[in-house]
Amino acid sequence: MNNIKIDILTNKNLLAFSGGVDSSALFFILLENNIQFDIAIVDYNQRVQSKDEVIYATQLAHKYNKKCFISTYENKKFSEKDARDFRYNFFEEIITKESYNSLITAHQLDDKLEWFLMQFTKGAGLSELLSFEEEVKKDNYLLLKPLLSYTKKDLLIYLNNNNIKYFIDHTNQDDKYKRNYFRNNFSNKLLDEFTNGIKNSFQYLEKDKHSLESDHFVKKHDLLSIYKFNGDNNIAIRIIDKEIKKRGILISKATRDEIIKQKEIVISNKIAVSIYQNFIYISPYLTTNMDKKFKEKCRINKIPKNIRAYLSTIENFSF
Repeated sequence: MNNIKIDILTNKNLLAFSGGVDSSALFFILLENNIQFDIAIVDYNQRVQSKDEVIYATQLAHKYNKKCFISTYENKKFSEKDARDFRYNFFEEIITKESYNSLITAHQLDDKLEWFLMQFTKGAGLSELLSFEEEVKKDNYLLLKPLLSYTKKDLLIYLNNNNIKYFIDHTNQDDKYKRNYFRNNFSNKLLDEFTNGIKNSFQYLEKDKHSLESDHFVKKHDLLSIYKFNGDNNIAIRIIDKEIKKRGILISKATRDEIIKQKEIVISNKIAVSIYQNFIYISPYLTTNMDKKFKEKCRINKIPKNIRAYLSTIENFSF
């Protein structure tokens, strides 16, 4: 495997780089496909090797005329969640400041299967199982994962065939991290034997998921999304869960149960959700003052109360 074809339509892209197998391969795949990008790397200060990885990133950036953004994780108490939050906050600060259109990550099929298995063992529905998507629309950028149809083995073959340098993070063998446990005990073995079947299953499942969700979409006004509600609470929760996840919030089973029970709820004091008559409404939660005429218009048009304040901020909204 000497060449890997990918297609990215955005013009100004930021690659999340680490110096490992996946991101090193993706760096050169992007070059081969004439896709414009810069790179960003986080030094987590957990391994001596991390300094060498940062040096490698700066050398590649200099050689190929790329910007290289670097940040250092200073928290001595390392946790996977804190490190991930730090990393994505760093990326999003760069995206906002430098006006990038997309963030490209080097997640591949192994990562997708690990996520699937972890969600499956926690008790998840279709939306959570398949939330590891190739393209996700964030508030001001696209999150792209163009390598999800390739395995880590594919990328290793690509690197070795092209004599490309990469680093191995030996902490990936430590089963104290949940993802490593699933990788080392389950997903690696499954992919070794059933790669093609796993790829095909993901494709079929994602088509089914898309069909279910697209059948219910009605319209979008800025950050107000409206979906049809046919009385099926399960489908409603899947739609709401996915929409809220796009807005950076993960909801618990308890919150899902509360949505079905209350039908009108505010999540994290940020997102208003309402299941009202034949529709599902999702918008930012505001407490803006509204004039009586607008309130009356909302009442006549059966707009849920927790959605109205945000609706009042949308110019030329047609009921």
